Amino acid sequence: MSLAYAILAMLTDRASSGYDLAKGFEGSVGYFWAATHQQIYRELAQLEAKGWIKSETIQQDDRPNKKLFEPTPLGRSKMVEWMVQPSKPRKHKEEILVKLFAGHLIEPALMIAELQRAQQAHQLQLQEYQNIAQQFFAQPDLLPYGAKCQYLTLRQGISHETNWIEWCKEAIASLQASTTLHSHL
Repeated sequence: MSLAYAILAMLTDRASSGYDLAKGFEGSVGYFWAATHQQIYRELAQLEAKGWIKSETIQQDDRPNKKLFEPTPLGRSKMVEWMVQPSKPRKHKEEILVKLFAGHLIEPALMIAELQRAQQAHQLQLQEYQNIAQQFFAQPDLLPYGAKCQYLTLRQGISHETNWIEWCKEAIASLQASTTLHSHL
């Protein structure tokens, strides 16, 4: 997937400035697709040049003028065209897995501590997702279709974090058992 579609997805929700999009990437879409401010502004210029989005300049007295972007009919068409294509599973890049793969190079206590840090980070992310669910999706069965799609995206994030936490617990217990076993031999 390219950044273009993540931006279009956000713009289909509401017209936004580049700044608003960048903030959105720190929140909603940013939980599963990362982009820097610079990447977002560069992509907005390219999307506008292709005719996939259009902008309107909003005059502001107390601040610099603001540019609001929204999809054009061509942009919506390209988004739909992309959406109906089969998604390709992606291999994930996880630093902790590389560290664990080579974990024999460091003391077991150091590897266990790294796994505990990962578990804590995933626990914090899970809590953030659960807070969002509680704040915005308290009654998921009553959500309209569009909100339900967003809720299901959040549910995948919750499931992902829960799985990581459980895996961290399993990995820690396994390494601790291994070090206990070897210390008694």
